Amino acid sequence: MTFSLAGRCERDGTVGGIVCSSSIAVPARCLWGSPSGIVLSQNVTDPKLGQIGVELLDRGYGAQHVLDTLVSARAHAQWRQLAVLDAHGNGATFTGERGLGVTGVARGRDCVAAGNLLAGAHVPQAMVEAFDASADQPLAERLVRALEAGAAAGGEAGPVYSAGFVVYGGPTWPIANLRVDWSDRPLADLRALWERYAPQMNDYVTRARDPGRAPSYGVPGDL
Repeated sequence: MTFSLAGRCERDGTVGGIVCSSSIAVPARCLWGSPSGIVLSQNVTDPKLGQIGVELLDRGYGAQHVLDTLVSARAHAQWRQLAVLDAHGNGATFTGERGLGVTGVARGRDCVAAGNLLAGAHVPQAMVEAFDASADQPLAERLVRALEAGAAAGGEAGPVYSAGFVVYGGPTWPIANLRVDWSDRPLADLRALWERYAPQMNDYVTRARDPGRAPSYGVPGDL
């Protein structure tokens, strides 16, 4: 019910992930991360695997070790599809034998993609190629382009209704965390959210670190 990608920017070290699904509020269950890397837990989802994976990444373990641990960490691994990307850009994937419909995975430079109930197994590769082709762009833009490419390649076999992404930079909190929890056009809505948020993203980091230098956006009571 999902197609997704985790990626890293080689230029600035940011990491992030993006996901889209026919299910409501998919990022809340499937997309997990920290500055140490990204974990995607999907298909028939076990959110606890995302939490365990991030804890392991934060302890310094690499993507393959984290994935191997997750596969054996809890019961029902055959129902899970997992993708892990560490802060060095190493990726690893797993799809259990109970993967739904057409499944697929792909890896590229500093990225990994996965999906289930796909229109075709080629969809993750289309996402990886779009991510690779936009290396000059900010990570969030690359993630959105990858998702759009996956959709253009067929995406999920049926309609999708939710999408979202997260990006981690210097701070321990996400510098971007945008979601569309239910919409008839979640990718277009996510694109619109990102284009509105992008000019302000770094300003919110400034607000946390140095409020006196933070710009005002002209709303009543603003700084």
